[in-house]
Amino acid sequence: MLQIEIDNGSGFCFGVTTAIKKAEEELAKGTKLYCLGDIVHNSMEVERLTKKGLITSNHEQMHKLHDVKVLLRAHGEPPETYELARRNNIEIIDATCPVVLALQRRIKTQYEKRRQTSDSSSEKNKTAAAQCLDSQSTNKEQEDSPAYLGSTSISKNQVGAASSIVIFGKNGHAEVLGLVGQTHSHAIVIEKFEDVKNLDFNHDIFLYSQTTKSLDEFHRIIQYIQDHISPDARFQSFDTICRQVANRMPNISTFAARHDLILFVAGRKSSNGKVLFHECLGVNPNSHQVESADEIDMSWFDGVETVGICGATSTPKWLMEECRDEILRRTK
Repeated sequence: MLQIEIDNGSGFCFGVTTAIKKAEEELAKGTKLYCLGDIVHNSMEVERLTKKGLITSNHEQMHKLHDVKVLLRAHGEPPETYELARRNNIEIIDATCPVVLALQRRIKTQYEKRRQTSDSSSEKNKTAAAQCLDSQSTNKEQEDSPAYLGSTSISKNQVGAASSIVIFGKNGHAEVLGLVGQTHSHAIVIEKFEDVKNLDFNHDIFLYSQTTKSLDEFHRIIQYIQDHISPDARFQSFDTICRQVANRMPNISTFAARHDLILFVAGRKSSNGKVLFHECLGVNPNSHQVESADEIDMSWFDGVETVGICGATSTPKWLMEECRDEILRRTK
């Protein structure tokens, strides 16, 4: 008989669980509730909550909403969204993941420090330039002297070293949009290791990461910057990857290795799902991804004795159980 195991470590992360719980609590009150974007990157779970009354909206549609409740999902939002809600008298049900919220605050603080330094340097530059002009007007002969020009040029220290806030993440991802928004769109986003080579290593670099990115790739990026940063520049990295997500990588590898076949259940829009499924494939080539039980091909199970079912942080437990039940029903 076919043996099927559902991975205990798979399923919703804390942030997604909280967002869905808040949505269900509001809907249970009979409240008309909008959600800004899909509450989770899983069409089956979105459909379930839609049947309960949740209305999915986008940013363009939100501009037309007034005097309603809008839930912000775990990915978080940029400051502009909160300002729009204030103007339109929208009540925010904030389900931003605490890990993402802490990351947003950290990036915003760094950006504000950078801006203050830049403003201070700008004032110093104006003063230095004014002094230079005064000296030039009082001594025309000295103006033509190379020694004089050297003494009045503005040094790097006077200008204040430029700096870059760099985010390792997926361009356009909801979480990344919220992070970039903390810097008024001045942050640089790198999606993969190869992108790090395009950074300016002559300036200070402050590196952060989307909470669901690969920890190994993040460490490779850190090492590359450390090897190439100018001795005159400063580099700081902040490990902002959620450990609840990161720890799933080695765990899911172990799980995938002990089964003949892996059924990976996740929405194809899920960034975390793509990373974890790739990990499963690397360990067990007999791995298949489905979004629902309807996509299961029973020919996959020919000659198979053990099946492991796992999923992403956006995969509900009930969906993995539904897939298990469908396999068992069709193998009787």
